[in-house]
Amino acid sequence: MDQMIEFATNHWELFAALIATLGLLLFTESRKGGTALSTHAAVKLINKEDAAVVDIRAKKDFKSGHITDSVNIPLADLQRRVGELEKFRNKPIIIVCNLGQTASAAVKLLNNEKFENVTRLSGGITEWKGQNLPVVKK
Repeated sequence: MDQMIEFATNHWELFAALIATLGLLLFTESRKGGTALSTHAAVKLINKEDAAVVDIRAKKDFKSGHITDSVNIPLADLQRRVGELEKFRNKPIIIVCNLGQTASAAVKLLNNEKFENVTRLSGGITEWKGQNLPVVKK
């Protein structure tokens, strides 16, 4: 640790460039994936604003447990099935995946298709289940 501090003081320009680069990387990555909602915020959005929930997991994962009234469109099929979401264009849309990481790709795709109010569930269905929120099994 002492060597790192010594390096940072001796080469402050390089260290500042590294910190700036990491900051920009974090900023752009967080913006790329859209807004992430907590489970509490997602429940509020579903109940108060009638948000649509789109689950992008594989069909077998969806059947093992999903949020009530969610629509299953696997991420691999989303581009070709985006027309199915037209009825939700004027509603908030919450994208759900397994851990909350792959949902950012779906958010980006829907934003490119001019859907304006698209967010992702932080932590995905794993966090939803971890909070003991209800799931439907079919």
